[in-house]
Amino acid sequence: MEARRRRRLRAAAIILGVLGVLGGLGWYVSRPEPIPVVVARVDSGPVEESVANTRAGTVKACRRAGLSPLTGGQVAALEVHEGQRVEAGALLLSLWNDDIRARLKLNEAQADATRSQAEQQCLMAEEAGRQAARQAALAQQGIAAEDQYDRAATQAKALAAACRAAKSQVKVAEATTSVTRADLARTRLTAPFAGVVAEVNTELFEFVTPSPVGVPTPPAVDLIDDACPYVSAPIDEVDAPRIQAGLPVRVTVDAVPGKSFPGTVRRVAPYVLDVEKQARTVEVEVTFDAPAEVPWLLAGQTADVEVILERKDPVPRVPTAAVLEGRRVLALEDGVLVERTFTPGISNWAYTEVRSGLPAGTAVVTSLERAGVAAGVVAVAEEAEPAAAP
Repeated sequence: MEARRRRRLRAAAIILGVLGVLGGLGWYVSRPEPIPVVVARVDSGPVEESVANTRAGTVKACRRAGLSPLTGGQVAALEVHEGQRVEAGALLLSLWNDDIRARLKLNEAQADATRSQAEQQCLMAEEAGRQAARQAALAQQGIAAEDQYDRAATQAKALAAACRAAKSQVKVAEATTSVTRADLARTRLTAPFAGVVAEVNTELFEFVTPSPVGVPTPPAVDLIDDACPYVSAPIDEVDAPRIQAGLPVRVTVDAVPGKSFPGTVRRVAPYVLDVEKQARTVEVEVTFDAPAEVPWLLAGQTADVEVILERKDPVPRVPTAAVLEGRRVLALEDGVLVERTFTPGISNWAYTEVRSGLPAGTAVVTSLERAGVAAGVVAVAEEAEPAAAP
């Protein structure tokens, strides 16, 4: 009887063991596959709060001028070509002006003659003055007649007036010469500053005319001062109040991908641009801290700016790509995704400061866009590459 009971117990134990193995095998076969996720570790390092332009910025020259002669005429001399570097005051082109130059010579000769005549009149006035003084002395001594003194005094006054009139004529002649010089200058186009010639929109012997009022025409010469380039970029009106002159900036240029250049906010426009079908923005001008490092920059190139509002270093931080709405992250703990909340500080596109809630070393998911990633899901980790910037 006892032996039969033992056999039954052994049989039951075997059956239970087999059922357990079969159940385990069934669970193993039907278990959910772990989802591969990219994770990054909460670490310590620099974090910045920054704002960037909403649309592409533009590299601009510190000075750019479309230049044309102040008067119309035929191009008699074209002294520059596109791409040529010129100094301030250099002659760019001149119009036919033989008649004005001849008139200038005539005016200068007339001015010389007028000065000589004025000198003659004034010498005669001085002599008449001395003669009148002698006659006055003789009259006081009773030697000269009164009428002789009167004639000498009147002659001296008349010649003094003639001297003054001659001097006035000299001024008129000099003013006339200045007017002619101004007319001559209107036919000569000179560089107002040193720079490089971007465009020449005329040819030798071609006729040029000034632009009518309200009708823009291409300038004869487009001159660019490329010694101090800057970037003009639109910033969203919401971010504009936090930006002020002097803040540091990182500038990236499409022509040099993967590299940034240090800059500084030079100016924040005092008004908002209201462009139809576009967000309202404020123009911000940024200068390069080391212009010599970007001699290849060309006016009109595309550039982006990141204005650094605040920087902390070092602080606990988490990749911004791991942060969900509501100050949440998904942490990978023991092969399962767990939702955690934390208190963030400053942040930018790369990192977000962790003030509390996430211990150092916590593995957080950065591949939130992958299908099936959610709290409670079994997952396997793929270490993420560190963010490129603080």
